Amino acid sequence: MSNIDNQNMAGTSGFAKGLFIGGLIGAAAALLFAPKPGRDLRSDLSDKITVVSDKTKDVASVVSSKATDLAKTVSTKTADVAKTVSESKDNIVSSVTKASADVANEAAKADKEVMDATAEAARDTQKQLNANS
Repeated sequence: MSNIDNQNMAGTSGFAKGLFIGGLIGAAAALLFAPKPGRDLRSDLSDKITVVSDKTKDVASVVSSKATDLAKTVSTKTADVAKTVSESKDNIVSSVTKASADVANEAAKADKEVMDATAEAARDTQKQLNANS
């Protein structure tokens, strides 16, 4: 998502620059080829440059506002992801702890069963040896 947003921001910035430069070139060309006296031409050129400059400032303001909103959104999403990862980590640690306790209990039960079976086998063997003697 970040790459797409960065590309959109770069595209908007490039478009704004192109719009500004194209506006200046178009205004200058229109005024230079118009049959007007020098004073009127300079006045019109100054007016057009002021209009283009104002529009460029407006576009820059909008781009700045959108960039600020985007930064806030990214910050919020990052915090949400970090919180989710932390909660998931806690759940995993809890599950592993419980599973290891269960395995330890099962191992203890199996150990007791083996010890009981060994003791039973030892008693049976002792009885058979006593009976044969």
